[in-house]
Amino acid sequence: MSGVQADHPLSDFDFTLPEELIALRPARPRVAAKLLVANGGAIADHVVSDLPGLLRAGDLLVFNDTRVLPVRLAGTRTRADSVVAVEATLIERLDAAHWRAFAKPGRRLREGDAVEFSGGLTGRVSSKREDGTLVFSFNLSGPDLDLAIVEAGTMPLPPYIAARRASDEDDFHDYQTVFAEKDGAVAAPTAALHFDESLLSALADRGVETATVTLHVGAGTFLPVKVDSTADHVMHSEIGAISEATAAQINRARALGGRIISVGTTSLRVLETAADARGNLRAWSGSTDIFITPGYRFRSIDGLMTNFHLPKSTLFMLVSALMGLDNTHKIYAHAIARQYRFYSYGDGSLLLPH
Repeated sequence: MSGVQADHPLSDFDFTLPEELIALRPARPRVAAKLLVANGGAIADHVVSDLPGLLRAGDLLVFNDTRVLPVRLAGTRTRADSVVAVEATLIERLDAAHWRAFAKPGRRLREGDAVEFSGGLTGRVSSKREDGTLVFSFNLSGPDLDLAIVEAGTMPLPPYIAARRASDEDDFHDYQTVFAEKDGAVAAPTAALHFDESLLSALADRGVETATVTLHVGAGTFLPVKVDSTADHVMHSEIGAISEATAAQINRARALGGRIISVGTTSLRVLETAADARGNLRAWSGSTDIFITPGYRFRSIDGLMTNFHLPKSTLFMLVSALMGLDNTHKIYAHAIARQYRFYSYGDGSLLLPH
């Protein structure tokens, strides 16, 4: 990390969000979503399709090319005469045949129990953990397991959507970006959900470059902060990579005067992890638990396109680090007053600090 991050009380990042502003479906078409543009302290209202006119030739947008797997599985556990319906959400791949998962009703499952999912997929409970998760050992592994999960599963909608409606066929398309290429995420990099091929073509015509990095978004992105101070929070870890070619492309764009704009907080976490003290990027792969709060000095980016985040979340803290805490509260107050839609299927923001 770079810079000194101050210790902040969790209450600094709280705000009141009307429940009706939580989006349950995305805008159609994707580019019709609202786009709040904050240039320092100046705020303007746009739509996503305006983006080519808001950027300059030579700017470079960095996207996350992770692909969300449909990791919510429904099955049954049979033990003697007892049959129990089980819903499992896979949250972390441990190896070719093992996944860590949340399961309902988890208390009804024991080590050694086999849960039969559709399509011949079977998961045996190999262990139960103190955090309430369990580990499934599947009867398939590697690409065969991935294909079976795709056949058997539904999309793992965020908790604040899943609590209000079930996942359906629309979500297989809606909750996947046009950049999705590398399997591994259990949540979408949602800022990029606003992009379609027509917008990408218009950006290319404008002279705006694009590049991709990878961060496999985990369920930890939805975990609430349960401590009273940012100094006591333990950040979740996620797996990612940036190629040598992408690092060189971004370094070249910056050297030529282009702005580097991360599309999403997940892309930003990769870039900041891979950047050296001067902001130059190198090839990188591994896990990152980078935790960005006010006081952090950004090294690799000049702006961020992102959706609107939960109160007291690590993502709201990241935005506050980029734009300033007071200014971020003003941005969010403006968004609420103007009826912007929040969270994964909501509207977007383009944040350009001075």
